[in-house]
Amino acid sequence: MLNRLFALAEHQTTVRTEVLAGLTTFITMAYIIFVQPAVLTGAITGRPTGMDFGAVTAATCLSAALASVIMGLYARYPVAQAPGMGQNFFFVLGAVPAATAAGFANAWEVALGVVFISGVLFLLLSFFGVREAVLDAISPSLKHAIAVGIGLFIAFIGLRNAGLIVMPQSPGAEIHLNPHLASPDLLVFFFGLLLAAALHTRRVAGSILWGIAGATALAIALKLSLPLWPASWAESPLVQDSMLVKRFSLATGLVSLPPSLAPTFLKLDLRHALSFAMAPFIIVFLFMVLFDTVGTLIGVAEQAGFIKNNQLPRAKQAFASDALATTLGACLGTSTVTSYIESAAGVEQGGRTGLTAVVAGAFFLLALFFTPVIAMVGSYAPITAPALVLVGAMMIRNVARIDWSDYSESIPAFLIMVGIPLSYSIGDGLAVGFLSYPLLKLLAGRGREVKWVLYALGVLLLAYFVFVRGKMG
Repeated sequence: MLNRLFALAEHQTTVRTEVLAGLTTFITMAYIIFVQPAVLTGAITGRPTGMDFGAVTAATCLSAALASVIMGLYARYPVAQAPGMGQNFFFVLGAVPAATAAGFANAWEVALGVVFISGVLFLLLSFFGVREAVLDAISPSLKHAIAVGIGLFIAFIGLRNAGLIVMPQSPGAEIHLNPHLASPDLLVFFFGLLLAAALHTRRVAGSILWGIAGATALAIALKLSLPLWPASWAESPLVQDSMLVKRFSLATGLVSLPPSLAPTFLKLDLRHALSFAMAPFIIVFLFMVLFDTVGTLIGVAEQAGFIKNNQLPRAKQAFASDALATTLGACLGTSTVTSYIESAAGVEQGGRTGLTAVVAGAFFLLALFFTPVIAMVGSYAPITAPALVLVGAMMIRNVARIDWSDYSESIPAFLIMVGIPLSYSIGDGLAVGFLSYPLLKLLAGRGREVKWVLYALGVLLLAYFVFVRGKMG
């Protein structure tokens, strides 16, 4: 039955491969289960929103499960979905304060209403074919550049999460390499990376998952052996300031009862969300989910080899799945739900059908009952960082498929590739490329090569950055 439903034979894959890919995808994005409630409740920013931590945790797992299953069954792509990073911070630091400033006492409920409306608009755009038109208007070189840019982006996230790349903490500081290569965090990271890379080189099935498992085992061993370490090392700042000591905690058990969803379920305030004060935030959320979805789908589709003749099959279903995910997430009590670029880890592991996404969704449901174990793995970034770095290394191969001989194609492509990681945003990186592409074509006297959709998109992006993003600071 599964073979017929997901056309496994046609995609030259098996149930075992798809399940393994789904598990890999889930593990690489499981961190959102714990990051999302910390963000939406304000615990991570120091600005309490009034949202219930347990309810947001439940909403995160349920929305990710439902959204991934919808994507797998309806669009039949190996792309899992969950509340998006970036959108969640904009929810807390943008929409909630704006609702408070507008005089709404139930600010977070108004913000959920804003997310819901942006999802409905996103869904309407898919029915009118706007998003497919945008996707089809993007040239092959730009599509390849998106895959490369996202690959660099997630690799950079992996290196940063592992602690190998240190981000500036004060004005005037610069990004730099961590000189303490013998720290426990980097030992865990390098062990997981080398193990996964070696197994991948040998074409061992589940190499990324084995890397994560190996890194987890080493982290547990290091944590348990801390009392046996020489005092000169165990008490040194190198060890005491590490994530292993400060953040990594061994699981206290295997299972626990899921938290209640009641405090956030259907609490969205649509009436106040439609007020003039909240209109700009609806637009921003719409732009963010549009470009993140386009970028992620292109990146994963390029990685899996789905794009044929510059076309993404079943694009309407994929976009509709994403839009439905956002509306469902808002009803459950979480910020924008979108396609996850971490799905590329599952694709690299062999996932080629919607069964991968369905499996990932099933694990999100199970996570509600296994939060102690998921917390142990997902909350310690050096364990999952090797998967992101390895996937990034695989995705960068698309750089060879860009038409470097045509500067009107290669320069916007280059801006996308560097714009995504340097702006630390898929949406902003795409915007830089999509603004420069039609302008350069016009200046080169080749404006007719650009479809009208990209001209319209360029005007909208310019207006967005001048009138909306500029006022956001």
